[in-house]
Amino acid sequence: MLLRPLPALGAFAFTCLTTVLSAVDIVAHRGASYDAPENTLAAERLAWSQAADAVETDVHLTKDGKIIVCHDKTTKRTTGKDGTIAAMDFAELRALDAGSWKDPKFAGEKLPTLDEQIALIPKGRQMLVEIKTGPELVPELKRVLARAGASEKNITIISFNYETLQAVRKQLPRYRTLYLMGYKAPDAKGKDPKAKKQPTIDEVIAQAQSAKLTGLDLQYTWPLKGSDVARIRAAGLELHVWTVDDVAVARHWVGLGVDSITTNRPGWLREQLKL
Repeated sequence: MLLRPLPALGAFAFTCLTTVLSAVDIVAHRGASYDAPENTLAAERLAWSQAADAVETDVHLTKDGKIIVCHDKTTKRTTGKDGTIAAMDFAELRALDAGSWKDPKFAGEKLPTLDEQIALIPKGRQMLVEIKTGPELVPELKRVLARAGASEKNITIISFNYETLQAVRKQLPRYRTLYLMGYKAPDAKGKDPKAKKQPTIDEVIAQAQSAKLTGLDLQYTWPLKGSDVARIRAAGLELHVWTVDDVAVARHWVGLGVDSITTNRPGWLREQLKL
């Protein structure tokens, strides 16, 4: 099952890498998006067939207040139609072809609803729902989850937006919540390439604790050490990582004791790691 906390590394010595690997879950990033058009039902079905433990998906709010699945704020990249999701009605969005850009064999794939995606989750598997907007989406998400018969057993809410996660904690308190956090490595001179202050891991831990979040979901570029992971565990937080399509990078994070690895290639990475 996804989201199994491991002991702090400082208090637990792993005797072999195989033991660690057995505790790591594989999350399909936007479905099996290396092989199928991202965030479509085709990508989700393929992810389950590739034995993913969970599928990560992205949700936006339409102009008429409904939830639609798409990563970008606009539809241009994955449908060829240049439009902004927040300014488009649900019916207009559903008329778009979200599959042909990947391969003609996927022609006709729609931007899914979250209800449709939840209906495909096999027993014992999970879905990580990334809210791409602010807190305004949470009330509709609550309605969708209730309508779909979803529960905290198969749905985890994730977001980069701290205020959104706070809203989830208030309105959907039983659901697990992961704080997404990227990491821009400094340039050769030690400066942030975007001239933006990078939070420390201790600051991120403090934020997560303050909002009573379940854990952290960090970009693989975070330069964590075993001592950092020990502090995350000591704070009662889970640790997850995204998005990894490199075996050496995956093994590094496995060695740190991560709970799950998000990847575009779930079947392939599972095979490479011998999970």
